[in-house]
Amino acid sequence: MIALGGNSLSNKSGTGSIAEQFSKTRKALESLSEFIDKKCNICINHGNGPQVGNELLRMDLTYKEVTPLPLGLCVANTQGSIGYMIQQSLQNKLRKMHIDREVVTLVSQVIVDKNDASFDNPNKYIGSRYSKEDILKLSEKFNWKIKKQESNKWRRIVPSPMPRYIMHGKSIKALVDRGSIVIASGGGGIPVYSNKNGNLEGVDAVIDKDYSAAKLGHIIKANQLWIITDIDSVYLNYEKKNQTRMKNMDLEQATNLYENGTFQEGSMGPKIKAAMHFLKHKGDKVVITSISKIKEALKGEAGTEIRN
Repeated sequence: MIALGGNSLSNKSGTGSIAEQFSKTRKALESLSEFIDKKCNICINHGNGPQVGNELLRMDLTYKEVTPLPLGLCVANTQGSIGYMIQQSLQNKLRKMHIDREVVTLVSQVIVDKNDASFDNPNKYIGSRYSKEDILKLSEKFNWKIKKQESNKWRRIVPSPMPRYIMHGKSIKALVDRGSIVIASGGGGIPVYSNKNGNLEGVDAVIDKDYSAAKLGHIIKANQLWIITDIDSVYLNYEKKNQTRMKNMDLEQATNLYENGTFQEGSMGPKIKAAMHFLKHKGDKVVITSISKIKEALKGEAGTEIRN
């Protein structure tokens, strides 16, 4: 199971054009060929923060002419678009490697609990930054919840509930087991809940993609979870003079460090929490590293490895 960070697929500098995103995706996926060479069964999920941000910005600029979409549809749209880019790039790579293997993208709904505490205390920033004056107008029109993020800059906030189940998990497992490379639960998945009649309904929220990867890894019985991020390893005292790379951790050590607040929420904290969940549910190993260090991490020369 591979959790691919959304920033791995988009340039922080640049126009953010589709051509740029395709180029970045192709470059990022070069490293994933290491798993293909080893004949691994592979399931990929991906982040979508920058891409959903662009979707929301388009709606902010055009809401007077076009009715804005709910957040769940933005996630669905980016699952399709990012999945398409990953799927095409991987299929072309497989062709060059003379490997007959299918790549499949699934639009994935993820069940959440409507009583999750995050619905009473939303704290996930999404979309553009605004002045207080501008965001108050938008929040009144669209019933947004808002919060000040930095000096004179405000943003929309939404709940970020924990994933309870990945829909179509059995189908995903069947595809992975037969050798297909599956892209699923992109952006953490489209959050849905069961209403009083037992029907699924969408909800305006976002799900952390690393938590979804850990949950999906458990469902498909993956033995390894690779969390690909901007940082090549887990560090203690990150970006300080005394920063120390954590080459190896066991579950107990990771749990103690997490519970002591060592890892920041919004950065490494959720990744460690996802690793803990995966290992507690019969996973063998979690590796946290960057896209450029996958080859070295497979040899134990980079990244952070966490085991039971």
